[in-house]
Amino acid sequence: MRFVGIDPSTKTGFVALDQLGKVSKAKELTGINKSDSIRIITLVDEIMDHIQPGDRVFIEGFAHAAKGNYVSQMFGIGWGIRTALTRRKVPYTEVTPSQLKKFATGKGNAKKEDLILPIYQDWGFENSSDNVRDAFILAHIAYETHLLKNGFCSAVGIDIYPYRKKIINEILNSPEKKKRRKVAR
Repeated sequence: MRFVGIDPSTKTGFVALDQLGKVSKAKELTGINKSDSIRIITLVDEIMDHIQPGDRVFIEGFAHAAKGNYVSQMFGIGWGIRTALTRRKVPYTEVTPSQLKKFATGKGNAKKEDLILPIYQDWGFENSSDNVRDAFILAHIAYETHLLKNGFCSAVGIDIYPYRKKIINEILNSPEKKKRRKVAR
C-alpha cells in the first residue's frame, strides 16, 4: 500500500509515500505540450501510469475562485484524473486547498511560499516545485489519516498535531455531496 498525493495542474505534482511514510516517488508531470486536449489526455495517462493497485489517493479539490485563461484546462485535468481513477476503481479522497494549507501551516489562507519551511521542518522534504510540495502534503494527509484511523500513530512513533487531527476528522466526516433533484420535463 502506498499513500499518493496528486495536485492537479498543467504541471501536476505527484508524490507516493511507502508504508513507513517515506517518499518513494516525487515528480512533476506535464503531458505532451500540443493542443489542450492532447496535453490533458497525455497528462492523465502519465498520472495513471504511476498509480498502483492498493494506492490510497488524496487529490486536491478544485480552486473554485480561480481566474484566468487556464481555469478551463485545470477543470479538464481535474475531471480527467478523477474519471480515470474511477474507471480503474481506485478510490480517491478530495482535500480542499484550504485544508491542505492548514495541514502544513496551521493556517488555511497561507501562500504557496509559506509552505516551504514547515514542510522542511516537519518532514525534511524539499522540492523546487510548489505542485510537488502540495502533492507531498496530500500524500502525508493520506498517510496520517491511515495511521489515525487505524490506531497506528503510537506504533510508528508519530504524534499528530491537534490542528492536523481536526483536518483529518473533517476529511473523514465530510458530508456526501447532496444528490441533485430531478427536474420535471
